[in-house]
Amino acid sequence: MNSRSGPLAVVAAAVLWGTAGTVGTLAAAGSVSLAAARLVLGGALLGVLALVTRRRTPHGNVPMRWPLVLGAAAVAAYQLCFFAAVGRTGVAIGTVVAIGSGPVFTGLLSWIAGRERPSGRWALATAAAVAGCAVLVTGGGGGEGPGGADAGGVALALLGGLLYAFYAVVAARAIGRGMQSGVVMGVLFGGAAVLMLPVLALTGPAWLARPGGLLTALYLGCATTGLAYLLYGRGLRTTPVATAATLALAEPAVAALLGVVALREHLSLVSWAGLVLLALGLVVVALPAGTRTPGTSAPETPKAPAGSRH
Repeated sequence: MNSRSGPLAVVAAAVLWGTAGTVGTLAAAGSVSLAAARLVLGGALLGVLALVTRRRTPHGNVPMRWPLVLGAAAVAAYQLCFFAAVGRTGVAIGTVVAIGSGPVFTGLLSWIAGRERPSGRWALATAAAVAGCAVLVTGGGGGEGPGGADAGGVALALLGGLLYAFYAVVAARAIGRGMQSGVVMGVLFGGAAVLMLPVLALTGPAWLARPGGLLTALYLGCATTGLAYLLYGRGLRTTPVATAATLALAEPAVAALLGVVALREHLSLVSWAGLVLLALGLVVVALPAGTRTPGTSAPETPKAPAGSRH
């Protein structure tokens, strides 16, 4: 995979993630049970694919075993934190804080772990994308949900963003050290599937017995988890994890557009402006490091700031 196809793979993964909300409305299931089923099915698929891959390459390098185990726990814990946050502070605020803080935490953790400072352009583009995401989701209002801006809910959403950043950085470092991306995702999500099995059992999986519920769960598991994270892992081979985390903000944009097209939802002019700002941020962060943008000068080295790069 070349360096230009990496960001495309990440965006393709985000597009698949963005379809989850619309498809999820087809199943008569609670959000936690739906998320648990999605993770159990998708994680099982990724785990099986990882086992097949390992058998074909028995002498491959398997570094970072314990960080990967902790990463699997983080994948499962993220789901619980996210839905707990949404329950306490509302969908809009919970989503913006959890998804918006993810790229920021990822940039900080990758800097700490790899001692590579994120570029100025990444910082500005990420700030623009996060701001656009916030405006898109809240419509320019306060984004007030059922529980308002509950401090505990915001803290849980921030913890969710940190957990996302942790497992993304763990995955990127394992792939960077020679482990196959499919195996990395299989370990992370296969382990998370095992941890989420009790959650699925406790939240009532009876809806899976209905054809519509089962088909929805299969799509969410196979497409929005299995295929999406295979693409995300492939993207991490050549895309810095901080950049990948920002590109993943395409997810709420896709979800919003699908809501308009498929669910006849309405976006205000402010939300459309947020969508444009988010798109501009994603375009800038996806540009190769040596690409000039209007008003900037070429960097002397690939890692050097160019002009007013963020």
